[in-house]
Amino acid sequence: MKPYMEKQLGIAFAGGEGPGPEALRRFFAGRLRGGSVAGVLTVAADSGLLVAEAAGVRPDWVVGDMDSVGDEGRLLAYPKERVVRHPADKDHTDTELALELLWGKGCERVWIVGGGGGRIAHVFAIRDLFERERFPCRWITSGGDVHCVDREGVHAPSGLTAASEAGDTVSVFPLGGGPWKAESLGLKWPLDKVRWERGLYGLSNIATGNETGIQAIQGRFMIVSEKICQQL
Repeated sequence: MKPYMEKQLGIAFAGGEGPGPEALRRFFAGRLRGGSVAGVLTVAADSGLLVAEAAGVRPDWVVGDMDSVGDEGRLLAYPKERVVRHPADKDHTDTELALELLWGKGCERVWIVGGGGGRIAHVFAIRDLFERERFPCRWITSGGDVHCVDREGVHAPSGLTAASEAGDTVSVFPLGGGPWKAESLGLKWPLDKVRWERGLYGLSNIATGNETGIQAIQGRFMIVSEKICQQL
């Protein structure tokens, strides 16, 4: 188990649908050593342990009420002090507990892997985590890759540029209390003159070339791509 470092990247593995094990192995390629992901603090939220282990990741911490982890004997492979058990009746979800642990260990940028599919209420609950004062900046599910950009640049970068192919779809949603203003690169319908308001979104915009970019000039935005960036 590696020690954590101030402001390193943190990843919370959540139960539910995410990229398959082979896709995650490719995603972590070159960074996965003996189950640890170099430069990343990892936490499994309950059944997120199954997601992590299937991809060859041995989480640094395991948290939750452990009601969905299956055979609890697998927890014996981890130091007792790294397994944080909570009661089933609690005020926070296992994913929230994992995020709080990562932030408590000094991680400014935090991602969620998994958490798709299943009960739609759980999906909405993860989506609403991005509305909070402190929020994750990425969510990788079986259905795509969700990024957050924020003008303040603290918990998420203020801008994002990614490789694309012409015809890729990109959707953009305003987050937080606003006001909002964004600039874009490589989209069929530029965002520069959009007058954003709560409830307004840009659904299925289209990439025009091999690079797309979105910069938050004011406020916070969620960017949803149906393709997962295959690089950590």
